Amino acid sequence: MEFLLSSAVGLLTAAGVYLVLRARTWPVVLGLALLSYATNVFLFATGRLVLNRPPVISPEALAYTDPLPQALVLTAIVISFAMTAVIVVMALRSFLESGSDHVDGEDQSAPAENRESTEGRA
Repeated sequence: MEFLLSSAVGLLTAAGVYLVLRARTWPVVLGLALLSYATNVFLFATGRLVLNRPPVISPEALAYTDPLPQALVLTAIVISFAMTAVIVVMALRSFLESGSDHVDGEDQSAPAENRESTEGRA
């Protein structure tokens, strides 16, 4: 079980870093979402997964699950959703303003002479 969780965290992190390093806006947004998922799985795994145990300490419970990682993951889900929404709006605004979804604002798919001629007009 630990191998499966650590592999999932590693795979999500690797895919997220790869997508964040891309030159387009939408892969960067997806990469940040994957990194937040990897963080959530990591935080959840730090609570030592215990099956069929209550998350609240009570006198009649023989053992319990640590509730702190569950609370941290719930908070992280809300924060990552808000962060993703803000980044999507910023990326959409950048696309509408520049006409390209390239991260540095220049469209690398256009030929070099077209880029030079459009730079002179602006």
